[in-house]
Amino acid sequence: MECAALCYAAAQLMSLGSDKAKEICKICAALCDACGNECGQHHTEHCKECAQACKECAEECRKMAA
Repeated sequence: MECAALCYAAAQLMSLGSDKAKEICKICAALCDACGNECGQHHTEHCKECAQACKECAEECRKMAA
């Protein structure tokens, strides 16, 4: 839930052209990595899908933060 909330906030800040969007994207990438790592430890289909989505989100956040 924290990851989704931060991703939403990052998207909002980017759409507003915020000068803090890159900083938030860096934090978002770290949180997505942590979420993906946690979900990756579980073997249910839902957790596998979550881990993959978090990994992809973290990669995109790093691109936005660059």
